[in-house]
Amino acid sequence: MLTEKTVLLGVTGGIAAYKAAALASALVKQHANVEVIMTAHATEFITPLTFEQLTGNRCMVDTFDRNFAHQVEHIALADRTDLVIVAPATANVCAKLAHGLADDMLTTTVLACPCPKLLAPAMNTKMFENPVTQDNLDVLRRYGWEVIAPASGRLACGAVGSGKLPEPDQLLQHILRAIALPHDLAGKHVLVTAGPTQEALDPVRYLTNHSTGKMGYAIAKMAMLRGAEVVLVSGPASIAPPPFVEVVKITSAQDMFEAVSARQDWADFIVKAAAVADYTPAEYVEDKLKKKDGDLSIPLKRTQDILKYLGEHRRPGQVLCGFSMETQNMLENSRAKLEKKHVDMICANNLKVAGAGFGTDTNVMTVITRTGEEELPLMSKEDAAGRILDLALALMER
Repeated sequence: MLTEKTVLLGVTGGIAAYKAAALASALVKQHANVEVIMTAHATEFITPLTFEQLTGNRCMVDTFDRNFAHQVEHIALADRTDLVIVAPATANVCAKLAHGLADDMLTTTVLACPCPKLLAPAMNTKMFENPVTQDNLDVLRRYGWEVIAPASGRLACGAVGSGKLPEPDQLLQHILRAIALPHDLAGKHVLVTAGPTQEALDPVRYLTNHSTGKMGYAIAKMAMLRGAEVVLVSGPASIAPPPFVEVVKITSAQDMFEAVSARQDWADFIVKAAAVADYTPAEYVEDKLKKKDGDLSIPLKRTQDILKYLGEHRRPGQVLCGFSMETQNMLENSRAKLEKKHVDMICANNLKVAGAGFGTDTNVMTVITRTGEEELPLMSKEDAAGRILDLALALMER
């Protein structure tokens, strides 16, 4: 997701410097061009050669290289950098960056960078909690830096508390959120539903479906990467939710209705990707139903039609998107749903089409709006999510 992006990784002199190597590797796997600048103290913990082997670029340390071209390299590097991350950032370097002190290659280059900047402090707990350090971090926030909160645990010095450098994958997620995609949804509120519901019959059994939540989770992730504030209302799912997204966990169709209706007015764009049960047991039995001879009949009653409710209670300017999983007459049934539910978009797919069923990483769908339809070929669910968001944004801007 970082193709053609240049990430400047600053590594300072702390024991957590070894994690920066794993972060550099992760960035390369995302096709980023990774430039590494180390402080002199950082080279005592890990060698520049490690980063050069991982990134394919020369690792820079000294501003005052005898080669004149290298003396001005920090300006050229600053001009082509899309994002700076200093990880780990010692208390000393945090202080220098906060007050514009530029006495080495790292601080000189960062001072010249106009791009987004991330800082991951890593130090002893008492040093991190010292009011001077906290003041310096507040200064950096005022200047537009994103300060990534350190993790808590046992530190290299033996103390237990805040100050650990977060794991490389967590740092990568911060980078992806910052620059992976254009933030054309910045300032927008997106509400997504995902996964199945479970309708309890007794303390042991429930009615459900085969939904895994992958499509809804992909939409939530892509909306977040495009700058939106996202709430994901999720039925029981075994996949990890996307980072930087508020997750509201529910179980039943009624739970989902209450969670969604309470947030309806907040949302600019609502995507109902969940597979909500149409029926629920008419009566919940407090004790386990015992097996008997012969057949069993379970009376069912209709659940609240959430999408129809949203369509009937929408606020001006709000865009509503529903999903339609069919096995026959897909387009006809989905167009009827668009009208009946008073929504703007229906994402229709046929369960019998290869690559479009439950639990897959791909989808094949047709997006239907009031002005036409667009057939999407077989693609990843994240790519499909991106196209859905494109169409929703176009509707918002009309």
